[in-house]
Amino acid sequence: MADPNDPGLLTPAETSLLTDQYELAMAASYFRRDMNEPAIFELFARKLPPHRTWLLAAGLGPALRLVRDLRFGESELAYLGSIGFRADFLEYLSGFRFSGDIHAIPEGTVCFANEPLLRVTGPRIEAQILETLLLNQINFQTMVATKAARVVLAAGGGEPGAGDSVIDFSPRRDHGIDAAMKVARSAAVAGCGGTSNVAAAMRYGLRPVGTMAHSYVMSFEHEREAYRAFMEDFPDNTVILVDTYDTLEGVRHAIAASRETGIALLGVRLDSGDLLKLSREARRILDEAGMAPTRIVASGDLQEHRIAELVEAGAPIDLWGVGTELGTSRDSPVVNGVYKLVADRGGGEWRGVWKRSPDKATHPGSKQVFRTYAEGTMNGDVIAAEDEQPGGEPLLVEAMRDGEIVNEEPLERIRERTASQLAALPPELRPPEDDVDPYPVEYSARLRDAVG
Repeated sequence: MADPNDPGLLTPAETSLLTDQYELAMAASYFRRDMNEPAIFELFARKLPPHRTWLLAAGLGPALRLVRDLRFGESELAYLGSIGFRADFLEYLSGFRFSGDIHAIPEGTVCFANEPLLRVTGPRIEAQILETLLLNQINFQTMVATKAARVVLAAGGGEPGAGDSVIDFSPRRDHGIDAAMKVARSAAVAGCGGTSNVAAAMRYGLRPVGTMAHSYVMSFEHEREAYRAFMEDFPDNTVILVDTYDTLEGVRHAIAASRETGIALLGVRLDSGDLLKLSREARRILDEAGMAPTRIVASGDLQEHRIAELVEAGAPIDLWGVGTELGTSRDSPVVNGVYKLVADRGGGEWRGVWKRSPDKATHPGSKQVFRTYAEGTMNGDVIAAEDEQPGGEPLLVEAMRDGEIVNEEPLERIRERTASQLAALPPELRPPEDDVDPYPVEYSARLRDAVG
């Protein structure tokens, strides 16, 4: 009997079964009927999610590693046998290795509805088995990176340069251990400057950030005593939470503790109340005490609209800790990406295939996305056949060849791309607003003609 208290973490071999049952059923049928010729699948979002005017691509790096390392172990094969899969198919799976190619829009690239984020070319069975895994990785991480990028823009007054002022405070509200790790990485992709998640900081080389909780302050008889103790124990991290009792008195007590210990007060954190009023008063008190370098940190159910309002009002807030809203993208929690067959070579020649059902129709054939710029600003995208040349910069690049990763990027390079992409957004797409004209994306005449 399975352990009902198992935390649900997958071993590398178990990841091979992180798929919908019908993927394996289709693969088994293809195998039985000798239908393993080359095929092409594309992953894309049919529509932008609610409250989103663009997406920020993320999740490719982790997805590629999972694809490269995908193996079916003995236990997994035995389980598949126990639920009815035939021995000859299980023998095929025992030697499974993805041997195909993947082209993708690089992480940190702004993208739009219907644009292929990823294109898989390989034997039909191999490409089919990857569907759920790729959607699981790309959809979620793109959702989080998009939300985080909106927060970064809001913190910078519509400009992308304020990323270092946004901190991921989300792990306690994220949907599980794996989600907390992916959120921290996706937030970093979007340009955030650090995370409270120590495990993610270690794994991804991020800046760990944290202060204290209200329970620490309440563990001492006097607030000032708590502040003195924390400063003495962590003299290089003297950011003090000041709103346990009375926020402005907390600021004064933090100043007093700094003077009593001789340790510089690096910052005060506001976690509740009227952040505009309190940040202004806190700034005044700090400046009058000769502590102009002391920074003000704000947290407490922040999201991009509230941050934009505070920035526009001139709130003297230096750092933004964003938790629940960043980690769950509460206002728009799903990127509804799909993975569709667009071409195969069943009869020896490539043929384009497409879905024709209402509201879910696709376009046939392998595609590329071409982007043009006007004076450094994104000007329009064209989705075209892979071999067309409509002009502009092709966005999909080679990521995996013959089952091996050929373009693995460091996080810092991805962050630089994000900053460049956000800076190139049309100005009307930078504020966190919905009621704007959509960015122009069109299909090439050849693709339009292909579907009649």
